[in-house]
Amino acid sequence: RVLFFMMLLVMAGIPAKAQQKDGSRPEIRRLSPSPDAGYQFRGASNFGKSIAVFGGSLSVNRESDAAKQIWADMLGVEVTTYGVGGAGFSCLQGYSVQRQVEEAGLHDIYVLWASTNDFTNDRPCGDWTDYTVFDGYDESKRETQCGGINWCIRKIFEKNPKATVYFFTPLRFFRNDSGHNPSSEVTNGTGLSFAGYIEAQKRCCGYYGIPVLDQFAVQGVNEFNCGLYYLEDKLHLNEDGYSLIGGRQAAFLAQ
Repeated sequence: RVLFFMMLLVMAGIPAKAQQKDGSRPEIRRLSPSPDAGYQFRGASNFGKSIAVFGGSLSVNRESDAAKQIWADMLGVEVTTYGVGGAGFSCLQGYSVQRQVEEAGLHDIYVLWASTNDFTNDRPCGDWTDYTVFDGYDESKRETQCGGINWCIRKIFEKNPKATVYFFTPLRFFRNDSGHNPSSEVTNGTGLSFAGYIEAQKRCCGYYGIPVLDQFAVQGVNEFNCGLYYLEDKLHLNEDGYSLIGGRQAAFLAQ
């Protein structure tokens, strides 16, 4: 019966959700413009496009719909979220962004939304040359954050050579000094600060000419007002936090 049901899904063009090792499944969600959408960016080059989002919990939590609904209403876009909580760019980190990209459908725009997970779980950061022509696309480098980013970029353009790719750096977190202080000397088990991971992300994107929204820098949240925009865990945003950053994200996506 299970096999028959899966065959029906394939015939209907509905992708079956992949099983994770812990038994949970990625929840693919879609958002469309509201009936009363204002379409502030109607004349933008990306107006009315389809957007795919990949990342960890910050990209997929229900609260994040507050930001993505702003994108939809300002840009007239359909937003599909493939993110999975706990994911990182390293192939070793959860239901990785690499896996999400590999399983995704065709879209006009792909947003790689970086999480905190590679840093907090001590996955190697690597270098911007990881999994590039400079090392012959060394498969072993997919274990690093940088190798994972570069693999995702290559895979997206293999899927859709006309795709537009954007990168969002991680948002701040307030569990320790490194999570929100770019000058922090607090490091993870690899000896690198959170800011070091973000700088490496920018270098990967710089090589491929991928536009980067530095959310860490422009989020507008600090130790004085973080209680207004974060849940009690000081890691995940509440709806107000996503609404705060959502307009900046929409303007960035509008080009």
